[in-house]
Amino acid sequence: MTITSHRPRIVVLTGAESTGKSVLAEALARHFHAPWFQEFARDYVQKINHHYTIYDVLAIAKMQKTQMQAALMLKSEIVFFDTWLVITQIWLKMVYNTVPDWIPEMIKSTPIDLFLICDTDIPWEPDPVRENGGEMRIELSKIYQKTIEAYGYPFMMVKGEGENRTKNAIDLLNNFLL
Repeated sequence: MTITSHRPRIVVLTGAESTGKSVLAEALARHFHAPWFQEFARDYVQKINHHYTIYDVLAIAKMQKTQMQAALMLKSEIVFFDTWLVITQIWLKMVYNTVPDWIPEMIKSTPIDLFLICDTDIPWEPDPVRENGGEMRIELSKIYQKTIEAYGYPFMMVKGEGENRTKNAIDLLNNFLL
């Protein structure tokens, strides 16, 4: 990618659990020779020695804010995020029925150029961090899409399995970046 003086385009990969966000974010960053921010929540929750609390989720949200502020300063054409505050906002609302005012304000004021929503068209795979398979996974996917729409951000759905999913995302991005 060419280095420029303007802010990078920000592309956030989002979606329900086990929809290939992490694999796809890394593949897109590699394909477009761009920086990317890994999913902070997963790493955080895996490292704590207790079930997460609201304080942990708020710490995750604060780090996601810090990561975005850092990303906007990068001298790159594009930056990828493996999830971001939209999911954290919904997590707080659904689990704790509260969301600090700064989170929706941060979401509203951040220049996200595109959300790639990873569809639930691939099987859910359990792991120690995942909690929402089955119907809840599908419901959360709908909630994420509706929330992104409500904020007025552009989004595209990514479908397909394996390499086809990556190819589909690359094609979507190539068309979007023109």
